[in-house]
Amino acid sequence: MTEQTLILIKPDGVQRGLIGEILHRIEAKGYEIKAMKMLDASEELLAQHYHEHVDKPFYPSVVEYMTSAPLVAAIVEGDRVVEGVRSLAGATDPTKAAPGTIRGDLGRSWPGDSIFNLIHSSDGVESAQYEISVWF
Repeated sequence: MTEQTLILIKPDGVQRGLIGEILHRIEAKGYEIKAMKMLDASEELLAQHYHEHVDKPFYPSVVEYMTSAPLVAAIVEGDRVVEGVRSLAGATDPTKAAPGTIRGDLGRSWPGDSIFNLIHSSDGVESAQYEISVWF
């Protein structure tokens, strides 16, 4: 079943010059990039994207991190792409992410409150549809 998902190459991925590497891994898996743009995320856009986290104590550090530099938003398409891209991304904590995953190979822990983990990917088909509507 063909699906679409949203990925965000987060500011640390952009700043470290990993856009091509991350997209290469997604394309090498056989998924297709259907749309892509680089932008500076606004606080309003992030509030829509992270609507379920806005009132949580860690949210201000997420906004600070996600507005610290440009990011890349992309729509990725393929069979079971939501599950597949999440598998490629690896565990949220890059120190615990398995080798072979984007976060496991390219990420690590950095000082501070934010988890610099290179990539966001939608966690389900419905959330992907919502997130794509927010970013595109």
